[in-house]
Amino acid sequence: MFFKEFDIRWSDLDANRHLANAAYINYMSHTRMAYLGQLGFNQKSMAHHNIGPVVFYEHMYYFKEVFAGKPIKVSLDLKGLSEDGMFFEFQHDFFDNRGKNFARCEMMGGWLDLKERRLVGLPQEFLDAFEQMEKGEGFKTLTKEDTRRFPRLPKDL
Repeated sequence: MFFKEFDIRWSDLDANRHLANAAYINYMSHTRMAYLGQLGFNQKSMAHHNIGPVVFYEHMYYFKEVFAGKPIKVSLDLKGLSEDGMFFEFQHDFFDNRGKNFARCEMMGGWLDLKERRLVGLPQEFLDAFEQMEKGEGFKTLTKEDTRRFPRLPKDL
């Protein structure tokens, strides 16, 4: 499991003086990109293949408030990946300075061809990089059907 540590900044707090929703999203995104960068998914390599990650959903579960003043850690766990790498699923857990889990997020995304504006599978070098990643408990090979687990909006919206 990969961890990234953060200091909660004043600008990360909301009107209730605890960690704001937007900060959770930013910390998760930063954690994902830091880990993917270690695997070779950086601006240059993604630009070379003309791809970028896209988030389908992020489901947050809040267990306890967290406040500024002490560092926190955010984990990244690979929960699923399609055979061609088009779809991925991560779990993020948030831990306070004593190691207590105060929030969790399940997220799913895919890879977008930035020219064609459609989902694409990953080039082999990126599939090989994902193979290096430790698989989380309950890891699953994802299919297109897994991306449709939740209700879709009516067509007229």
